[in-house]
Amino acid sequence: MPKVYVSSVVDAPAERVWREIRDFNALPKWVPGVSESRIEGNLPADQVGCVRAFTLKDGGKLREKLLALSDFEYAISYSILESPMAVSNYIATLRLIPVTDNDRSFLEWTAEFDCDASRAEALVDSIGRGVFQAAFDELKRRFARR
Repeated sequence: MPKVYVSSVVDAPAERVWREIRDFNALPKWVPGVSESRIEGNLPADQVGCVRAFTLKDGGKLREKLLALSDFEYAISYSILESPMAVSNYIATLRLIPVTDNDRSFLEWTAEFDCDASRAEALVDSIGRGVFQAAFDELKRRFARR
């Protein structure tokens, strides 16, 4: 089972960063490859069990289900229901930890999934660098201290 792990530090307090990433429907704001997103069935974007359907800038369409959201632990977990990546059993968790030194945030994003073994390395790289790190870089830009 391939595993993706990416971590970073954002130069902003955890509470501010969490307000951006806890919204399960806000991907277009901070994930560069996402062009639009909506929550199916008009459910609240923080309701466990809600499904977001979103479109990538390259036209790909995904559906993901919110599995857990904790304001106390600053953590969100979700699964992929449909994706052009040909993965199954995909579970990801994004969490942040307050860094008391200079009031920053440590973020980590993990994912595990099943796929054809010949594609595992490419998918880990694509998800890790192309999605997770790109999103962290965007958050860093958004919260850059002036």
